[in-house]
Amino acid sequence: MAPSTIKVRVQKFGTFLSSMVLPNIGAFIAWGLITALFIPTGFFPNEELVKLVDPMVTYLLPLLIGYTGGKLIHEQRGGVVGAIATMGVIIGAPGTPMFLGAMIIGPLAAYVIKKFDQLIEGKVRAGFEMLVNNFSAGILGGALAIGAFLGIGPAVSAFTDVLVTGVDWLIETGLLPLTSLLIEPAKILFLNNAINHGVLSPIGLEQVQNAGKSVLFLLEANPGPGLGVLLAFTLFGKGNAKQSAPGAAIIQFIGGIHEIYFPYVLMRPMLFFAVILGGMSGVFTLVLLGGGLSAPASPGSILAITAVTPNDASVYFANFAGVIVAAVVSFVISAFVLKTSKQGNEDIEEAARKMQEMKGKKSSVATSLTANQGAFPSNVSKVVFACDAGMGSSAMGASLLRKKVKAANLNVSVTNTAINDLPNDAQVVITQEELTPRAKNKLPDAYHISVDNFLSSPEYDKLVDSIENGVSEELTEVVEESQAEATGVDHEHDDDDLLLEENIFLNQAFSSKEEAIRFAGEVLVKAGYVEESYVDAMIERDNITSTYMGNHVAIPHGTEAAKQAVKRSGFTVIQVPKGVDFGSGSAKLIFGIAGKDGTHLDILSGIAIVCSEEANVEQMVQAKTAKELLEIINSK
Repeated sequence: MAPSTIKVRVQKFGTFLSSMVLPNIGAFIAWGLITALFIPTGFFPNEELVKLVDPMVTYLLPLLIGYTGGKLIHEQRGGVVGAIATMGVIIGAPGTPMFLGAMIIGPLAAYVIKKFDQLIEGKVRAGFEMLVNNFSAGILGGALAIGAFLGIGPAVSAFTDVLVTGVDWLIETGLLPLTSLLIEPAKILFLNNAINHGVLSPIGLEQVQNAGKSVLFLLEANPGPGLGVLLAFTLFGKGNAKQSAPGAAIIQFIGGIHEIYFPYVLMRPMLFFAVILGGMSGVFTLVLLGGGLSAPASPGSILAITAVTPNDASVYFANFAGVIVAAVVSFVISAFVLKTSKQGNEDIEEAARKMQEMKGKKSSVATSLTANQGAFPSNVSKVVFACDAGMGSSAMGASLLRKKVKAANLNVSVTNTAINDLPNDAQVVITQEELTPRAKNKLPDAYHISVDNFLSSPEYDKLVDSIENGVSEELTEVVEESQAEATGVDHEHDDDDLLLEENIFLNQAFSSKEEAIRFAGEVLVKAGYVEESYVDAMIERDNITSTYMGNHVAIPHGTEAAKQAVKRSGFTVIQVPKGVDFGSGSAKLIFGIAGKDGTHLDILSGIAIVCSEEANVEQMVQAKTAKELLEIINSK
């Protein structure tokens, strides 16, 4: 398995873990604040209100995690069954907060009920649907709760004890700072939420039960290492990196959006040493002075850290010292790297693009900003940014666009939210490219815009201009790399050579997307457009980021490195009436693409425009001959 494929799968798994916790962070903070305020050593000790602490951590928080995990798998029905089963692990391990257990049984229970629903689909007599749905959820949920009570609860409790013992051993032996060797680089690879909320938080909450605080909450959330890098760029950087660093430092330290410093580190790889050593110094200081938090700090802001620090002056001192030491060490090393390196001006935009590649979520088959089908709203009053959790990148994008909207004196509301919580009155929805299909399913009547980088402000200028003029540009999905190649290239060519009737295949069926992509690739090989190696590159490209574009259309193509295997530009069109699962949706039309020197851009743009209308896609899916399908493409 290719390293890039492994990285993408790890990121997806990490995103799933953190998606169970992040929507419930408010509940974790509420529990942390109540604990800090009303326990005997809290700010305002209260024998009555302190009774809220144990039930919240024992029942409320695990049930929320189990419900959320189940809902991610099978919507509301999965959430309910997940919560029922979670109750089994809670009771099965008395005295142990079942966060890890909930993260296991919630999705597992939802998967079971999802498979059951698929099994009986279309087999229930009319009028009995509600009876079957309710009793099946109750019976399966109850059975899973019993199984969790007898097996999963005790097993997870024992595993949690092992993890806590291991962490205690690391602290006692002084080895905990070494975790920064893994945590800081993993953050740059966008595994920060998975590490913090999927691993550290459950163990940390167990420690809070016993000690009232845990240093684990600060291993990933400490803003010091990133702050040091940004301050060094502010004083010793060059170009637009130096200009943007002060604002980024404020966002990172006060706002807690750590992702904003990742491009600066990627710009100078030696800065990995700065954040690693800064993180290690911070952890060492926290362990030495007895720092820790009573609940997760999310986002990793100095304000959030202050809010969930226990009521103890020595702990406040330890936490602030851990942040300051980490920032100072990171700053000193970063300054040394910047002063001694011989590179020219730093380009933060190029670094941001590199960050997207490292993140594994940058799409090379679309422009930076693409719009969906339909007319741009004539009177836009509400724009909503959406991401998985609705806390990090979407909040940053919303703040950037809000500033531009204000500067243009437009009366437009700009907010951000989790994609599952998109409001019905949103007129324009902005998401990262891989999330756009989900957003369209949630709000099909809204005008959707896809961006590959929430930090890329030039795209927002285009949107502001569209709002001011009441119209939008005709933005089509094209291969970004080919656009760069096409600069100065004569695009005069014969479209008949690019898409031939003999390369259009009707009524095909595939068991997997890999089989479909390989079929498309072999057609391109036989047609003389590409070499044999291009086929494997097409599969590799889809593993990195899905080539499913929405509207039941997929456009598989090779990786950047595979361009040398392209002999000349060409296409194949494969009609799959029953569809084939591409992960983000079912593709009924597959356009296999080989592009060279930009000669394919005109026809690709035409295909994009045609496929932006679902009615056109449906016509092509229903086409009876290759000639008919080709005429639909050429007539639009």
